[in-house]
Amino acid sequence: MALWGNKDLVSNTGTIAIDVSTLTVTGTGTTFVTDGVSEGDVITVGAGATYGYAIVESVASATSLTISDVGSLVSPHNSESGTDVPAGASFEISQEPLYTVKDSTYRAPAAKNTGFSTSPVTTSVYGVDADEVSVASTTAYAVGHSGWVGITSYTDMHGNLRVKSEVLVAGGILTTADSVEENLI
Repeated sequence: MALWGNKDLVSNTGTIAIDVSTLTVTGTGTTFVTDGVSEGDVITVGAGATYGYAIVESVASATSLTISDVGSLVSPHNSESGTDVPAGASFEISQEPLYTVKDSTYRAPAAKNTGFSTSPVTTSVYGVDADEVSVASTTAYAVGHSGWVGITSYTDMHGNLRVKSEVLVAGGILTTADSVEENLI
């Protein structure tokens, strides 16, 4: 298991449910095996990580896998409450750096209120390839380097969009099966 990979989208076909007591992810219409999902991949659960994140422990079949823990799922869908993620949840599986799942800066929910502004502050980790660096260079979402990038955005008290980026892992080779969120640029 590597600490990170080069695919910002390994799989997102179908929907999932998570049984938090058994750490089992059950897919409907999923293709975990043929998509190449493997140990250490990161699952973003729900649109915009509404349910949080988990790390793949093992893949049993095209429709079943286990996760290592539920500590990075959002309450009440975590180990504290024992509430499952209901069937029909959307998901994305990537090879983003494992440590970002536990990093309070990037932990779900993706949008939160902070002292930066009165509007929600959105934080996410993206796999950015050289083409995306070039396209984003003329926008507020310009980043300094390709690789795994943490982006924080918010609207300040004067109505101005503010975007901060941090290259978490510099890398020139990211594959292009892009995550849905990246297409927002």
